[in-house]
Amino acid sequence: LRRENPAHITTSALVFNPTKTKVLLVFHNQFRAWSWTGGHADGQAGLLEAATREAREETGLTLTSYRYRGIVTFVSDRWPTEYMHLFTADGFTGELKECDEGVLEWIPKGRLLELPHWEGDAIFLALLDQEEEPFFSLKLRYEGEKLAEAVLNGTHLKGGAPA
Repeated sequence: LRRENPAHITTSALVFNPTKTKVLLVFHNQFRAWSWTGGHADGQAGLLEAATREAREETGLTLTSYRYRGIVTFVSDRWPTEYMHLFTADGFTGELKECDEGVLEWIPKGRLLELPHWEGDAIFLALLDQEEEPFFSLKLRYEGEKLAEAVLNGTHLKGGAPA
C-alpha cells in the first residue's frame, strides 16, 4: 500500500430482518446520510469479528446468521482506496439500542435505492439480492462523485481501464 495515500480496510454488514424484507440502516449524524453498519477492520483478528463487532456496537444486536458475500474496492481521485468486506446477516439476538452514531431504522428493501446513494451501490445491492450469487469482487472507480468504471469479477460493467 502506498504510504502517501494509504488504503482503508473496512467491514460492513447489511442486517436484514428475518423475512429479508427490510434492512437496518443508520442515519449518520456526522455524514447526514444513510448507511449500513460497519467500520475499519485494521488490526482486527478477523474480518468477521470486525463486522460483528461493528454491528453490535452500532445496533445492540449480536449477529447469529451471516454470510461473507464479497469485497468491494472503492478507488477515487479524491479519497484513499477502500477495501470493503461485505457481509449480510439475517439472524440476530438482542434488542435495538440507541445508536451513538445516528438514528437506526428498518428500511424496506424496495426503498433502498430511493435514498441518496453512490451509483456503484446499486450494483452490489443487486448482487446481494440474489441469494445464489457466489462470492464476488467488485471494483468501483470514481472520478469525483461520478462512477467512471465498474468491474465485476474481472468483467467491465462500465467504463474501461483508466487512461
